[in-house]
Amino acid sequence: MKRYDLRHLHDDFYDRMGELIDKGLKVGEVGIFLFEVGDFSHIQKSADYIKALGHDLMNSLKFNEVDWTIVVKKVDEATRQARAEAAEKARIEAEQKAAEAAKAAEEKAKAEAAAAEAKAKEEAEKAAAEAKAKEEAAAKAKAKAEAKAKEEAQKASAKKESGKKTAEKKETAKNTSAKKVETPKGDDLTKIKGIGKAYMEKLNSEGIYTIKDVANMTEEQIQMMEEKYSFKGDFKESVADAKKLLTSKAN
Repeated sequence: MKRYDLRHLHDDFYDRMGELIDKGLKVGEVGIFLFEVGDFSHIQKSADYIKALGHDLMNSLKFNEVDWTIVVKKVDEATRQARAEAAEKARIEAEQKAAEAAKAAEEKAKAEAAAAEAKAKEEAEKAAAEAKAKEEAAAKAKAKAEAKAKEEAQKASAKKESGKKTAEKKETAKNTSAKKVETPKGDDLTKIKGIGKAYMEKLNSEGIYTIKDVANMTEEQIQMMEEKYSFKGDFKESVADAKKLLTSKAN
């Protein structure tokens, strides 16, 4: 067993420690190395360094408040080589596993992204279909309501028109009836000299219905009969005869 004090090298003791193990120790011999703790990172680093060299780390102990010791056993070259190969193999396998894990994670992420995209697309299509169905239903309901309103308006218009025609018929019937009622019953004017049925109708159309009406005709009315209706003869003679008939009737 050999003891080496490396505290004077402070943080740069690693290369010297490797050199001492390689040249200062025999295979199977143990060496104790003393170094400063510093920021405590050297404790783990020193252990990793010995492991990387392929030697056996027998112990790692606190020496005092500021120093630390590690105990190392030198290993033969073949064992070190085997350990190095095993470590490299483990490293490669670890890297492969890490790469496979990363690839699997990437594929999983892609699959999840594709699934999420497909789901989002499906939901969007479903939402669009529902919106379209609602729109079509609303349009159908609107068209139905408009058709119903139009039909009702047509019915109302027809009813109104029918009522109007009925009212007009009633009014016409009423006026006709009133006219018939109001139309006075006249005398037989053909009894008057010079007046036949044709002239009697013409006198009636002028509002002259009785012998008294003829007897009371004015000059203008007499002239009208002669000019408007082309009365044959002197209509004054017919008026004079009407007066005679009226006097005779009175007696």
